[in-house]
Amino acid sequence: MYNKILETMTAEVRTSLQLERLRETVRYVTAHVPFYRTQFADRGLDADSLETLADLQKLPFTRKSDLREHYPFGLFAVPPQAAARIHASSGTSGKPTVVGYTEEDLADWSTAVARGLIAIGADKTDLLHNAYGYGLFTGGLGLHAGAEQLGMVVVPVSGGNTDRQITLIEDFQPRGICGTPSYMMHLAERMEERGLDPRTSSLRYGIFGAEPWSEELRQTLEEKWGIRAFDIYGLSEIMGPGVAMECQKQDGLHLMDDLFITEVIDPVTGEPMPEGQVGELVFTSLKKKALPIIRYRTGDLASVTTEPCACGRTTTRMSRVKGRTDDMLIIRGVNVFPSEIERVLLQQTGVSPHYQIHRIQRGGLEALELHIEADNEASPEDLKRAVCHAIKTECLISVNLVCHPPYGLPRSEGKAVRIIDRRMEPEKKFV
Repeated sequence: MYNKILETMTAEVRTSLQLERLRETVRYVTAHVPFYRTQFADRGLDADSLETLADLQKLPFTRKSDLREHYPFGLFAVPPQAAARIHASSGTSGKPTVVGYTEEDLADWSTAVARGLIAIGADKTDLLHNAYGYGLFTGGLGLHAGAEQLGMVVVPVSGGNTDRQITLIEDFQPRGICGTPSYMMHLAERMEERGLDPRTSSLRYGIFGAEPWSEELRQTLEEKWGIRAFDIYGLSEIMGPGVAMECQKQDGLHLMDDLFITEVIDPVTGEPMPEGQVGELVFTSLKKKALPIIRYRTGDLASVTTEPCACGRTTTRMSRVKGRTDDMLIIRGVNVFPSEIERVLLQQTGVSPHYQIHRIQRGGLEALELHIEADNEASPEDLKRAVCHAIKTECLISVNLVCHPPYGLPRSEGKAVRIIDRRMEPEKKFV
């Protein structure tokens, strides 16, 4: 373990540490962030209002819209000139969300990533091929700094230029790789096109995240590459990659309890969910100085457990991200997530892991058109029947299936685009 004291705390020690740091954080944001000072004053709250961790629920939520409304630096607790680094989202759905880090924040971030790398079995002598994007996106630099802190050699390839990535993997012989799972599938397919077998590469493990992915996709990646595939979770508003990461047991992602308090709430009512039940993840930072954040609603859906892990760590663990609140599809009253459809798809013989879900209108109601790729040997008609039956049985919805030949769907060099909204198009009859 990287830090046995922090990673094996008893529940009592964890609660005491989190409560102490929560009070410190509330005092800090009250003094340095006018947004929170006003929010707390309106509710008659201060650090002394927090007698137990349960009192965290008295504090208001922070939403992405709050960050955008106070763009660019309105929620910073330090002047932007005092920050060591600034990252931002792409802003494709509005103003970008801007996040800042002090030198202390960056040190905590890299340490969190290093702890996660140790947990999966990475070694300081390993060479890590980093295919996450660099720049304003936190993925590339976040993994890079944590790996370097551990003493690893990092190849900062970034995303894209797939043929060059393959050449560097062949030439440099890395033991680990990180990137999005969808790009890792694309990379494997490109290697096979060049007559190479991904299983014969030097890679022994992969660290994949930045998009929801299923256990079935993990199995596909592990079989195709001959590696162990580990999940990593993070979001820039809280820190970046390293908020949580799997260990070698692959039984949930270990959260950094000394850096964050994690809640799971009902996304509709905002009320806390019982342990083990899926709800929206909410994070409160406990040490951030540039952008401390209180009860941030992530939109990510998962569950948590405080049961100790078989690896020996006692930190809170979260499940895989099931999906996002804004990704949930409601078809004829049935709630379904893309990850559930992916799980069913990858259980079928003759289907590639590449797919798209098109949201369309049919008879004035929302329906789904599922685009998949068939293997060369698969009969499209047989595949349609099998997939439609499986989705109807497992997900309780009907879909219109469109079968494409191999490589008929676009590939992604970053986050895969799984959902295409075509509901404004004229209605198209099912065939």
